[in-house]
Amino acid sequence: MENCVYEDLDGDMNDEEIGIANKYWDAEDFFLKGKMETEPETALSGFADVVKMSRNHDNWCLIALERTVQIYCSRGEHEKIKDVHREMLKFTKSPYFYSSITSITDFVSSSFSDNFDLLEEFYQTTLQTLEESKGSSQALWFKTNLKLCNTLFDLRKYPQISKILKELHRYCQNEDGTYAKNKGSQVFEVFANEFLLYIETNDNKDLKMQQLYQKAFSGKFDTSDHTVIGIVRECGGKMHLAERQWEEAAIDFRAAFANYNLARNQRRIKCLKYGLLANMMGSKVNPFDRETARRYENNPEILAMKALIEAYEKNDFAEFQRILKSMDDPFIKTYYMEDLDMLKKVRTQVLLNLIKPYANIGIQFISTKLGMSETEVTELLRSLILDSQIDGSIDGVNGYLLLTKL
Repeated sequence: MENCVYEDLDGDMNDEEIGIANKYWDAEDFFLKGKMETEPETALSGFADVVKMSRNHDNWCLIALERTVQIYCSRGEHEKIKDVHREMLKFTKSPYFYSSITSITDFVSSSFSDNFDLLEEFYQTTLQTLEESKGSSQALWFKTNLKLCNTLFDLRKYPQISKILKELHRYCQNEDGTYAKNKGSQVFEVFANEFLLYIETNDNKDLKMQQLYQKAFSGKFDTSDHTVIGIVRECGGKMHLAERQWEEAAIDFRAAFANYNLARNQRRIKCLKYGLLANMMGSKVNPFDRETARRYENNPEILAMKALIEAYEKNDFAEFQRILKSMDDPFIKTYYMEDLDMLKKVRTQVLLNLIKPYANIGIQFISTKLGMSETEVTELLRSLILDSQIDGSIDGVNGYLLLTKL
């Protein structure tokens, strides 16, 4: 658990600070050298002494309290975690408070990601203190709310997320409802989380999402955070996919990859994969037309997506479905397996390619190739004949599709 509080631990120190430093590093030695299992109380006692000795030295006090929380987290002592956390919240006016409380919030969130009750109390206590302190703590209040949103996304607590985002929108607005010009980057972060909420709740086609997308790229808001931009672009790509706008989707996924790559965020691989998906469905944008993308062509997720596309192009729908079911990507699976319109589109394209060389073709043969029942094949053929995509008729007695021309 490293943060900028450490920056001032070594510098010009008087005798009092030297005493505090020696006590701290003795306790830290137990902590870092794996002696916690055999002598946990030695470290805890040492950090407690540092806190007592350093009431006039916030940097030492806060870092000692951080370590204490970390020890209690490893031991699962929830009540003691809460006690030390409340002690840390007394230092809101300290210049070291921001980095220290940010660090401990991240650590507790990752340690107890499945304990919603503990996390809810932890966050609410923090936010209440920050709300009461006002002033310089407003930026930390905003960031802490975003961290809470991230935790709630993991727990799928969507109503709570929606409530927080409404509050964050108000924070970014002037009294007349317009967004404050000096909060552009914060507005963009709120937009990014709102996009994620639409995607997670399958509201990809919602008109509000389209309006939010236009607002995000209106030029009024900006951020230098490449991860945040990547999120908005990725969600925009998914929105365009849902609307069957392949070219726009591909452009957004390429932009998302570029930003995630700059941020060294692993979601860059998924965006390359989604770019391949848009390309397969009709986009002319090649997601690997740039050197930064080509270095990931042999990534296992990319190879699986290429295998899916190859099965599609070979009209092997059974193999297409097999690969799809094996892919560990909820978005891809939802896109193809739960979106009936999209599933029909894929089946239709494979079917039309399959029947091209034939004057008549057995329904059982089509059924085998597409991995569908003969009844499903017959229904699909009837639909395509009625839509004039197939010029032919069905011989129901002998089980054949009789083609006039395509």
